Amino acid sequence: MIEFKVLKRSKKSAARLGVLKTPHGEVMTPAIVPVATLAAVKALRSDEIAATGTQLLISNTYHLHLQPGEKIVKAAGGINKFMNWPKPTMTDSGGFQVFSLGFGRDLGVGKHSIKYYPGKIEQAIDKGHQPSNVRLTEEGVHFRSPLTGEELFLNPETSIAIQEKLGADIMFSFDECPPPGATHNYMKQSLARTHRWAKRSLAARTSRQALYGIVQGADFEDLRKAGARAITRMDGFDGFGIGGDIGESKEESRKILKWVVPLLDQKKPRHLLGMGHIEDIELIIKGGVDTFDCTVPTHYARRGIAFTSKGRVDFGKEALLKDKGPIDASCECLICQKYQRAYIAHLIRANEITGGALLTFHNLFFFNAYVAKMREKIAKGIL
Repeated sequence: MIEFKVLKRSKKSAARLGVLKTPHGEVMTPAIVPVATLAAVKALRSDEIAATGTQLLISNTYHLHLQPGEKIVKAAGGINKFMNWPKPTMTDSGGFQVFSLGFGRDLGVGKHSIKYYPGKIEQAIDKGHQPSNVRLTEEGVHFRSPLTGEELFLNPETSIAIQEKLGADIMFSFDECPPPGATHNYMKQSLARTHRWAKRSLAARTSRQALYGIVQGADFEDLRKAGARAITRMDGFDGFGIGGDIGESKEESRKILKWVVPLLDQKKPRHLLGMGHIEDIELIIKGGVDTFDCTVPTHYARRGIAFTSKGRVDFGKEALLKDKGPIDASCECLICQKYQRAYIAHLIRANEITGGALLTFHNLFFFNAYVAKMREKIAKGIL
């Protein structure tokens, strides 16, 4: 199980400084949670991940179920021993794949607001609509494996069973991550199903692993508030996840957090699912979020983009081949101390995997250092 203690609450915002205690160590919060989809942060060893200041990782239940399978991970001693990661871990429920392999694939969109995709979504998703490649029922969700084509089935009971075998410190309840552009009628139906699935997830748990309930509701105030009240009333959740589309602008995201956070049990941790651009981090923390996962630092690194104190730098540009300076002169990471921009630009332009590895290390270090500064600001009463 876990323990969470709030060390300091901001007087200027909903931000709070805390410590999350797990069987694999403590996490100082707020904290960013890098994504280790298949029990790996692409391009880095586990000891390298730790050296970036990372405190906690989240892996993907659906993908680990596909390969290598939860039985293999359990036989290896659980996800921590399997990937040689001594620090805390989370596993999502597979609920995001309900969207990404369903309406997301149909529409060619991510989970964010419909306004991100002008011209792509011609008709709102309404009550009764079904995606083409995923079948949603009250019992659960039917998928087809992208690896073998065989039919797969996930529901609250199977999701929890898989997560228990994976053995992470923190699990999430099975939910439907809804599509952007869904009508109020669709979302009302989806939210009610997510709440029924949340109760089934609680009933299915047999281990002492922590379990977070997920708050959905898209950008509808009444549904977000109803979702927050319903999940916080359910007896047994150790924390909360805030999921789905949380708005197409900073102001929308800020509003949604203001709707949700005050209604959650203030003694329990809050995790924001799938949001963490560098420009959003202060907003997220001031909104009262304790942990948040995001692929941005790793995803961008593999595409040659570094985050620096002076903004993003594209290492695919030829001009950097003559730059002998570090990625960021203000950064204390090992990569900035040892490597020239010119060399990294060469690697990226030559499609050498080492280039992505170096930028991944730097970006994770940069994001962790940025969040550490946010913790310092809360401690000093200036955030």
